[in-house]
Amino acid sequence: MTIGARVLKTGLAVAFALWVGMLIGLKSPLIAAIAAIFTIQPSIYRSWKQILEQVQSNLLGAAIAIGAVWLVGTTPISVGLVSICVILLCLKIGTEETIGLTLVTVVVVMEAGGSQGWLVAADRLGSIMTGIVSAFLVNVAIAPPRHAKRFVKMVQDAQTLMSRLLRTTVSNELKENVFRDELEKLSAQIRKLEEFYELFTEERVWGRNTRMGRARLLVVYKGMIEALALGRSLIMAVEDHYFAVRTTKEWNRLVDRQIETLCGYHEQLMWKWEGHMKPGASAAAPPPEATALLTEMIADRSVQEETIARARLLVVTTSVFSYEDRLRRLDKLMENYLSRSEANGPGEHAAEKA
Repeated sequence: MTIGARVLKTGLAVAFALWVGMLIGLKSPLIAAIAAIFTIQPSIYRSWKQILEQVQSNLLGAAIAIGAVWLVGTTPISVGLVSICVILLCLKIGTEETIGLTLVTVVVVMEAGGSQGWLVAADRLGSIMTGIVSAFLVNVAIAPPRHAKRFVKMVQDAQTLMSRLLRTTVSNELKENVFRDELEKLSAQIRKLEEFYELFTEERVWGRNTRMGRARLLVVYKGMIEALALGRSLIMAVEDHYFAVRTTKEWNRLVDRQIETLCGYHEQLMWKWEGHMKPGASAAAPPPEATALLTEMIADRSVQEETIARARLLVVTTSVFSYEDRLRRLDKLMENYLSRSEANGPGEHAAEKA
């Protein structure tokens, strides 16, 4: 088990919030630590957005709690009813993620307002704000999230799993339960990549050239996800249709060779992106006519098969073509990005991917 950056920063934020709370003389530094736990986010942009929403929601919750103490008191029923109202209000203004900490604010303010006075209530509200700010500062200062580097590593892992599935699926070597588990694992990896892509798009950069470079990089990353998704679609097409129809050995060999070539092409594209290939070397793309030959063989079959059988073979062929076409587009996107990076400076590619 490894300790991720977010786990480490959550612990640091708790410690920092407690230290700041004791330093400035808060009577309830523990509440600052609780607020820090709620505020840590996986990206700097989300942290900034969270701190704005938390401040807005908690001030509003504190105001409602103070008014409720004056109007209805601090009985358990009144605290519960005020909590319901605050939840509905947070949903109304679109700050659902702040509900947990806002309810903490409501409860501690109402409890303090009823028994110990408004100075204690103000101290507890200050503790919550201290925790929010502390968590934001820790998230910005300590190991800022580098989603690009982790994103590429996840793409490589997903591509390795996808190639293994493609190569074994077409030969029908995997057990059914193993195949389903591995396919679900691949689908989960692609979903995780899409989430990381969203995090990466949220990060704000300054400078016109930097923004343009980031935009080109995002296009490449989107192409990587689309290639993986179409590779997964090809796996499913082979599993659902390839073995449901009697086919000639020649067609089978051609499909097997084309899939093997596409897997190698995809692997070499990732090597190219990481700078592992020699200067001037190109990824080994399959010959353009190979997929077209598959379609011709379906049309020229000597055995007159029913329409459904031909349709199944066309589904497999279409999936092969879609995967190949996406890889060729990804190759062009990578080539365009890398050539621009070399023209702008040798360090730009590494800097933007960091």
